[in-house]
Amino acid sequence: MSTHIGAPAGAIAPHVLMPGDPLRAKWIADNFLDEVTCYNEVRGMLGFTGTWQGHRVSVQGSGMGQPSLAIYATELFTEYDVQSIIRVGSCGALVPKVGLRDVILASGACTDSGMNRLRFHGLDYAPVADFGLLRAAYDAAMARDDVTTWTGLIFSGDQFYTPRPELMETMVEHGVLAIEMEASALYTLAAKHDRRALAICTVSDHLVTGEETSAQEREQTFGAMVEIALTAGLG
Repeated sequence: MSTHIGAPAGAIAPHVLMPGDPLRAKWIADNFLDEVTCYNEVRGMLGFTGTWQGHRVSVQGSGMGQPSLAIYATELFTEYDVQSIIRVGSCGALVPKVGLRDVILASGACTDSGMNRLRFHGLDYAPVADFGLLRAAYDAAMARDDVTTWTGLIFSGDQFYTPRPELMETMVEHGVLAIEMEASALYTLAAKHDRRALAICTVSDHLVTGEETSAQEREQTFGAMVEIALTAGLG
């Protein structure tokens, strides 16, 4: 077991889906996986391993924000030899064309976080998705007619209640579709450890129109995103 994950060696599959909400991890395990076992309850950050269409897969909550995700992604990569992590999270749309419940495949993740500035000694690093996972997710999404999918940049913010929301206008002018809080760190850590990563996010609220989903909906009704992630990672 690692510091924050109480799983023995071999309990976690090489491919992991990572929602921020540990209860979404449980919902995914209960509704999409067979032969499920719970391998982690440390700090309430639930983790499960099961099978999907005969393939072993794990689902691990990450908590909110890049520092929290970085703990779990680092331990999965270094202590459990996980080969790929697909974030299955929620995001806030920044542009009118993206609608509530649309799915965004994040090709890259801009950020205001100081984590990468510290890591790269003040240089700007461009955290991007693994192309193979991105392409597989795009193909899986395009094969569906029940969800609208976008591919492009997202913004990983350090603050949910940002004091300067107007700064997002510049990001929108440069093609950023939505805001969330984890993908930049995930992409950076995957690059460092020579592993694969992708963020797939469902629009849970809209910063332009003011529309939003409920907490229960965010936890339990983003099934299209999960199926796209499973197909991309294991199909």
